Amino acid sequence: MSNVTRVAVIDPLDARILTALDADPSTTALALARTLGVARNTVHARLRRLESNGALAAPSRRVELSALGYSLTAFIEISISQESADDAYAALEAIPEIVEVHATTGDADLFAKVVARDTADLHRITGVLLGSPGIVRTSTAVSLGEVVPFRTSSLLAQLSRSATD
Repeated sequence: MSNVTRVAVIDPLDARILTALDADPSTTALALARTLGVARNTVHARLRRLESNGALAAPSRRVELSALGYSLTAFIEISISQESADDAYAALEAIPEIVEVHATTGDADLFAKVVARDTADLHRITGVLLGSPGIVRTSTAVSLGEVVPFRTSSLLAQLSRSATD
């Protein structure tokens, strides 16, 4: 499991650029510059900085997992053996259906977002997980539906407005 990395701070102009890209991901830097009233080189430099500093997630984050055939989402609380934590982290990274893992406080050590094709597939994945080194116990909750999808647009809009306030 990777450590928390330090990313670039996004300022109001960055937020305006990212909001415009969210609205039209295929727009060019020149079109962005015209829309936002800034120089094209400024847009290019800002995007390069955000990408190189880790502020931009991979484009694959935009892919709907159901389009890949994974219509079931589950959340698994995972308790690990602290002595085997590195082995547990490596085992989690090796399971493609585990799309996100967070270290947490509370009863479990980790919280994983898992996708599966159906309940039988989820059962298979859970079995692989429980057979992995360092994994002590799990507790699974199946998602019935996404109420608020992952989003950053409202935060970007808030930051964009802060430049004009």
